[in-house]
Amino acid sequence: MPSDRRSSESRTPAAVARALSTTGDHFSSWRKLRGLTETQIADRAGVSRGTVRRLEGGGGGVSLENVLRIARALGVLDQLTRALDPYETDVGRLRAEETLPRRVRPRRLTGRDDG
Repeated sequence: MPSDRRSSESRTPAAVARALSTTGDHFSSWRKLRGLTETQIADRAGVSRGTVRRLEGGGGGVSLENVLRIARALGVLDQLTRALDPYETDVGRLRAEETLPRRVRPRRLTGRDDG
């Protein structure tokens, strides 16, 4: 049934659910370490208190922009963006001299060359 397929595609994978929960815990810990309330962070980030609660609760549904706004309000935006920098990884440093393609085409899954 199409509705079953759609619902299975929209389920949050377990690894993503764990990451949401862990990330929410980290945001909550940062806020508490800074001695700030949810309302104070929401005001500083320009988001609603509910958005802060959803992020900290690990439920998902918070836009990337709002996550970054909250990270900025907590003073951890630079750390977050640095953590995502591919050139901060071993693979990124090894391939740093390569020119990245403008687009990436899917790779063939077979070992033969049809061309």
